[in-house]
Amino acid sequence: MRERYNPKEVEARWLDHWEAAATFRVQEDAARPTYYVLEMFPYPSGRIHMGHVRNYTIGDAVARYKRMRGFNVLHPMGWDAFGLPAENAAIDSGVHPARWTADNIAAMRQQLRRLGFSYDWSREISTCDPAYYRWEQLFFLRMLDRGLAYRRKGSVNWCATCQTVLANEQVSDQRCWRCEGIVIERDLEQWFLRITAYAEELLQDTHRLSGWPEKVLVMQRNWIGKSVGAEIRFPLVGRGDELVVFTTRPDTIFGATFMSIAPEHPLARELARGRAQEALVAAIIDGVRARTLADRTKGTEGVFTGAHCRNPLTGTEIPVYVADFVLMEYGTGAVMAVPAHDARDFAFARQHGLPIRVVVQPAGITLEPGAMDTAYEGPGRLVDSDAFTGLDSEEAKVRIVETLEVRGLGRPRIQYRLRDWGISRQRYWGAPIPVVYCQACGLVPVPETDLPVVLPTEVVCSGTGGSPLAAATAFVETTCPRCGGRARRETDTMDTFVESSWYFARYTAPAEDDRPFDPTALAYWLPVDQYIGGIEHAVLHLLYARFFTKVLRDLGWLALDEPFERLFTQGMVIKDGAKMSKSKGNVVDPGQLVEQYGADTARLFSLFAAPPERDLEWSDQGVEGMSRFLHRLWRLVYEQRAAGLAAGAVPTAGAARELVRRTHRTIDRVSTDIEKRMHFNTAIAAVMELVNAIQDVTGLPAEGSDPGLAGAVRGALETTVILLAPFVPHVANELWRGLGHENTLDHHPWPTADPSALVVDRIELVVQVNGRVRAKIDVEAGSSEEALVEAVLGNDRVQSVLGGRPVKRTIVVPGRVVNLVI
Repeated sequence: MRERYNPKEVEARWLDHWEAAATFRVQEDAARPTYYVLEMFPYPSGRIHMGHVRNYTIGDAVARYKRMRGFNVLHPMGWDAFGLPAENAAIDSGVHPARWTADNIAAMRQQLRRLGFSYDWSREISTCDPAYYRWEQLFFLRMLDRGLAYRRKGSVNWCATCQTVLANEQVSDQRCWRCEGIVIERDLEQWFLRITAYAEELLQDTHRLSGWPEKVLVMQRNWIGKSVGAEIRFPLVGRGDELVVFTTRPDTIFGATFMSIAPEHPLARELARGRAQEALVAAIIDGVRARTLADRTKGTEGVFTGAHCRNPLTGTEIPVYVADFVLMEYGTGAVMAVPAHDARDFAFARQHGLPIRVVVQPAGITLEPGAMDTAYEGPGRLVDSDAFTGLDSEEAKVRIVETLEVRGLGRPRIQYRLRDWGISRQRYWGAPIPVVYCQACGLVPVPETDLPVVLPTEVVCSGTGGSPLAAATAFVETTCPRCGGRARRETDTMDTFVESSWYFARYTAPAEDDRPFDPTALAYWLPVDQYIGGIEHAVLHLLYARFFTKVLRDLGWLALDEPFERLFTQGMVIKDGAKMSKSKGNVVDPGQLVEQYGADTARLFSLFAAPPERDLEWSDQGVEGMSRFLHRLWRLVYEQRAAGLAAGAVPTAGAARELVRRTHRTIDRVSTDIEKRMHFNTAIAAVMELVNAIQDVTGLPAEGSDPGLAGAVRGALETTVILLAPFVPHVANELWRGLGHENTLDHHPWPTADPSALVVDRIELVVQVNGRVRAKIDVEAGSSEEALVEAVLGNDRVQSVLGGRPVKRTIVVPGRVVNLVI
């Protein structure tokens, strides 16, 4: 063991050892308990960032801890390798996306290896590999057969910058999740996956996910957006058709004073045709397409169509307006407008001079339309509502819907905010959709025996918009598998979130060539015990992965309802008050950090600087502090090793006994912090305190020292190194060897705290006089109140403070405080 700690030398030695020994390669073993820990796999951008380092260090700490607990741990790594950035890079640099991706994977694989992450690299997958996406194409064909995949023309989110369609979940504040460009609406023929078929199950199962953060579950529930209400039919005056609305407030139907329909509604132009308002209606319909959804939902722009519909319960004619804030994708694209009891309708009515009619009165208040500043949206008693007047809101909802249903003008209905997942992307670098179009046969699925439909490499990425595949004649032109005639292939590719929706299952047997999964391996490893990733994927990847799991279950491939038993969402890495990003110029290069301080220092700082669920504020001083701690620990072990580290006698009293107690308390605390809370920062702090305690006792004079002290020091040092192994595996293994052990710590048993050593036999008692702290004395734990008072009054410091004055009263908080009132 060298006198000075050299991180490069130590880490290189252990990286070579782990690779040569295939230390982390695992197979099914029915005799051992399993633990599957997985971090969200990265996009191969070419360089890892500090967010990666934090995320993967958290996962690796869990994986290493569980191995030491005796679990057979699956900890794989792979690459979410399709996607637009590879195509954009090809456009900018002329490098083919396949080569760009392969080169980046090689670079990032080396960076991850350098950090000592305990991955089973034999299970590595890349989603752009035909051996991977062939199964995805098979899933698509089976979903198509079951009606879970379908094609239709619809209004979609279009990113003009990326020149591609985005799913609703990929749009935030009307900006693209990838490039942050403005997203507009556009009509296109698209492929969809019917996620709405699983809306209720996805919603209900959130209540079973006890190992997930509540904030993620709330986000998913809100995104699914279940609304219980009614579908009501409003006949159009002078026409044979009707407007259908969905409302959660059928109790307010008597207060409806106008109807609002979306500019995209199929009847919007038709209702105004031939009327004086036709040009105005056309203008709002055409103009709304250039506006963002966020802008539309804030507005109150609208125009009267000239048409009227009838209230199905009163027969009253009410005007029909086209309104910008009504969205076709929510409900039916038509809204029963009740200004007195809906804030948006209230604002629209005031702007356009429309009547406001109160039909729900809250308790203790009388609402007058002319005096209202805003709508009243709460419950109450119905007024001016014919036979339903006097009913409370909830009862009225039921009775009104029953009446409408009897008349054939309405019915109860449950509505979801969730919409089907649009997976078509007009890009090259993605998994081909396995269908062809034949003039004679129409849309024809590619036979399963012809999979995979391989993405061609002879494609030019020009960046001019649309799918580059459309220009790949050899790929596009094909024969119909049904009639043998001429056909063309689908040139849209799948959304990259499809690949990440099932990868966790493929890891269980990635070499399978005849089927997507090995049922035995699936049953052994799944579900994932601990999944780790960012909160930004709460309604993107996580919802899709849950959906895919249920679909694959129903298709007969999986035997579980949910993919992830527990979910942990780590915070971001912050520097100078902002998330690290190139645009802000505050990026810290992990490579430089590892080069300067070593991988273990980078890992230790990532875990120690903040609780993992919170944002981590970058600190150069913090990094240096972690480096100093590792150097200090190294010197401590080296010095004690040089001194012989004799086992010594069994510690029975004094400093030796207290060090043994401190050691076992540290084992207990670290185990609890990792197992129950994943609070690595407090676990590491506890180990640091133990190191301080070791240094304190090793500095005691040799004369008259406890003969058991050497054994206590050795035990404390060994425990320190073992407890640090999940966090700083290179230096921990090196120090373990330095302490004379031949084995490694990678599968070494985790220590167990001795319950008897956790029992506290003496405590520090605070002594107050008239409420002010005057002394602290050492007493036996569990002493009676009389014994505590006797010990306090026998203390010289206390007697000095009393100065002979009598004690009028004593207040005792057992085990904590004695207060003397004089």
